[in-house]
Amino acid sequence: MDADKNTHTPNWYERHVLPYLIDLACGVKPVWRQRRKLVPLATGRVLEVGIGTGRNLEHYDRTQVKSLTGIDPGLEMHRLAAERSHKYGIPVELVGLSAERIPFDDASFDTVLVTYSLCTIPDPLAALREMRRVLKPGGRLIFCEHGLAPDASVQAWQHRLTPLWSKIAGGCHLDRDIAQLLRDAGFRSQDMQTMYLPGPRPMTYHYWGTAEAV
Repeated sequence: MDADKNTHTPNWYERHVLPYLIDLACGVKPVWRQRRKLVPLATGRVLEVGIGTGRNLEHYDRTQVKSLTGIDPGLEMHRLAAERSHKYGIPVELVGLSAERIPFDDASFDTVLVTYSLCTIPDPLAALREMRRVLKPGGRLIFCEHGLAPDASVQAWQHRLTPLWSKIAGGCHLDRDIAQLLRDAGFRSQDMQTMYLPGPRPMTYHYWGTAEAV
């Protein structure tokens, strides 16, 4: 899960272990395929929310991106993101803040991309409303997230595991209803897809697609 969490002084685990665990988890093949499908859709001036260690950078279509800004409060992740920026030849401005208060003017971006970050943002609804605010009229939100499953038995495990899971996985919640959050923030998606990806079901129910402000 791309990191986006409350600003605080990271402990030893968060500084030296968690960035690499998150990077490993975010690089597994099913997740890589999701990124490959969606990230190339980004165009114009792009804001990536929860850029984390920069796992999306290899997938951008550089011919379509005018500028790229990545926001993430996990400063310990920025070094890996900067290394990938150099490796893949796509410049990125890194901003060390959480997405509940995006430090840009209204209608600043053509595209906002968020992947595997709504699970960890402390107030995902506030963050989505900020994403809506900084999108230009006619701009597009591109999203790919794991979250609340439709099956009651899986939901029960998601609710049961989340308190412990969030403590070891950078604040990640397994049970957020991504579709409802988008609607509550004023977005409408006409192409949202959902399914279980390979892996443990409490952790692999996915939502992805594009959305526009209503």
